[in-house]
Amino acid sequence: MPPLRTHTWTGLVVVLVLVAAGCAPDEPDEPTVRRGCVDEGTPGATAGCLGPKFDDAYYVDEALKYFDTLDVEADRDRVPEYSELVARWEWPPWLLLTAFDRETMHSTANSLRSLDPSTVPTRDCRAFPEQPFARCYIVFEYEEGPCPIYEEFTFNDQGETTWIEAWSDLPGHLPFEDPNDRWGEGATTRLGTRVPGLGNATGRVDLESEWMMNAAAADADVADFALRASDQWFYWYEEYKAADEDFFAKGCGWE
Repeated sequence: MPPLRTHTWTGLVVVLVLVAAGCAPDEPDEPTVRRGCVDEGTPGATAGCLGPKFDDAYYVDEALKYFDTLDVEADRDRVPEYSELVARWEWPPWLLLTAFDRETMHSTANSLRSLDPSTVPTRDCRAFPEQPFARCYIVFEYEEGPCPIYEEFTFNDQGETTWIEAWSDLPGHLPFEDPNDRWGEGATTRLGTRVPGLGNATGRVDLESEWMMNAAAADADVADFALRASDQWFYWYEEYKAADEDFFAKGCGWE
């Protein structure tokens, strides 16, 4: 018998003896894999690589501040801590990328208060230990009626909002199919955990990075985000022109 095989059988006998004696060697540690975490420790890390740095109340309040900026009856001084490159992605029938930087978040909120005023009286926001750290069911009230929305918020290690993702809270629009998974803790189609860069310490994305190029090549949604973010107003207007005239009514359920 060749020496290698002799050593193999000897080792097997030793292991069997140890098991029988109740002192089997420890199993090697399994590598830590976080759900939604890709390229941890790199500039292209995804959002699932970050854990919460603040208590639950902080994340809930930051989400509530966001809705305060859109509620004409709320305190105008309550404004979230936005990352410089915060992005807002609103799934159809909404218009996909509707903001890509802090200034746009502020300017669009101010415009909506004047041009399309609403209140947000119904709010159920909760914190979660995995990204997105804040998730909300809310109802906007417009002159035409109520508009139910499900919205999620992703944060960096400084507690700044880096990504906001929204869906119409109507059948067929939410990012999960299981009716018992109200907060999307199982498999979902959220984009925020797929965009490279949201999981580095600052949650800052780089549209021209190798990480973004590779992710875009493998994921059509990431590619769509990167394209729209390269010229947010041009692609927003193109999406607006292509949308149904009654897209907003459809999303709110006013038909």
